Amino acid sequence: MKLFTVWIEALRLRTLPLAAASIIVAAGLAVQYQVFNLGIFLLSLTTALLLQILSNLANDYGDAMTGADEQRVGPQRAMQSGLITAVAMKKAIIIAVIACLISGITLLSISFTNDIARWLTFLGLGIAAIIAAITYTMGRLPYGYRSMGDLAVFIFFGLLGVLGSFYLQALVLPAVLILPAISVGLLSAAVLNINNMRDVYHDKAANKITLVVLLGREKAFKYHLLLLTGAMLCSFLYIYSLEDSQVWQYLFLLIASPLIKSCIQISNAIKGDDRKGTVFNEQLKNTAISTFVFSLLFSIALIA
Repeated sequence: MKLFTVWIEALRLRTLPLAAASIIVAAGLAVQYQVFNLGIFLLSLTTALLLQILSNLANDYGDAMTGADEQRVGPQRAMQSGLITAVAMKKAIIIAVIACLISGITLLSISFTNDIARWLTFLGLGIAAIIAAITYTMGRLPYGYRSMGDLAVFIFFGLLGVLGSFYLQALVLPAVLILPAISVGLLSAAVLNINNMRDVYHDKAANKITLVVLLGREKAFKYHLLLLTGAMLCSFLYIYSLEDSQVWQYLFLLIASPLIKSCIQISNAIKGDDRKGTVFNEQLKNTAISTFVFSLLFSIALIA
């Protein structure tokens, strides 16, 4: 396999649409509030995608070093397969960190031209995001191994992604925006939950204590249903709160159909004690795509 192809696979570009979801929703909200800034949107999107790539590389390295990937049932990782060395992966992680910093600092310089207090505040949030991306599976105390992954995804993919990106354009933050931010965060957590339901047996053997390892697959599935229901409810309430909202603006609810089908497939896999991961891999992809489609439909409802 060519080295370029190996690195492209290591970047796991298929995860990027999920990372873009929060920025797209924030863009729709910015248009609704008439504060949309194309430059800030593009830089926010770039920064979010770079953070996701950083997280992917760090996750590849961390799981390989701890042995969590040895009997992995999901797509094979680069270090797990021996195609990329630990030294090379570390260098790639450093490059990704630098890229995140360059993109993020440029974004803040445009958003907060003469406001050093806000600049420093968001710089701190950006550094926290970088640290979170790295320490999910790397370091002495990887929080992804201590049942904190769901919370981190909810915060960074939902609250910070949506609210932070909107604030960079508007410099104000209406309280009601917490509803769509929660929706994106819950959907993103649902994607991680499917990943962890798939890997629960191997994670437990590797002492990777995810929330699914603590709950078990059956309870984790009930938790999954709560995540999806909460996401739909919060987004519904936001549109409902708008003055003169139209029926067509609830078109984002169309994703309920593929999500319900996905839940049925996952439920059947759990009942059959599926350990091969085939069903979970398929529904992981479907739920991630549904989240991205949700962000597009929700934003269209606001923009139009």
